[in-house]
Amino acid sequence: MKLYSLSVLHKGATKSNLLKSAYDLSSFSFFQRSSVQEFMTFTSALIVERSAHGSRASVKEQEYLCHVYVRNDSLSAVVIADSEYPQRVAFTLLDKVLEEFSRQVDSIDWPSGNPETINYKALDIHLAKYQNPREADAMTKVQAELDETKIILHSTMESLLERGEKLDDLVQKSEHLGNQSKAFYKTARKQNSCCEVM
Repeated sequence: MKLYSLSVLHKGATKSNLLKSAYDLSSFSFFQRSSVQEFMTFTSALIVERSAHGSRASVKEQEYLCHVYVRNDSLSAVVIADSEYPQRVAFTLLDKVLEEFSRQVDSIDWPSGNPETINYKALDIHLAKYQNPREADAMTKVQAELDETKIILHSTMESLLERGEKLDDLVQKSEHLGNQSKAFYKTARKQNSCCEVM
């Protein structure tokens, strides 16, 4: 799971205007980085231009997913991630960035602003923080912990079942248990087997 680009744009009447962007291109070779960055900037602008006001969308391009959110006030954000990155976390990031950006940057500056004139420094921080969706998003973190607990629970059940099978052998071999006790154990075992764990 990886985030490559996070951009804030203004959707104009005919074209979009890049206001601020952050990139993590460390997975690309040094010589490809400038071309990849230009392509991501172009793609982000194109997606915003083609998206309606008040809409959210995810666009797949090869092994990448571009998540876009265009607000009704024309402020927009795009995050480019790999296809494994959770969509819900990506849109949470976009919401957070746009909300923060609109509080820190005056809306008068949006139509004519550019990355050099806009004073908003948090994009790089957000891009780094959200690289690990489990740490950045509380709900994803809780889900991961639940999944781990479920795995531990299943392995514990399996070990109990193995122990139960060995207990059956011991009961059969036992000389100290009477026939009536063995019959009781078998009946109890049959009654309890109705609820087998998969």
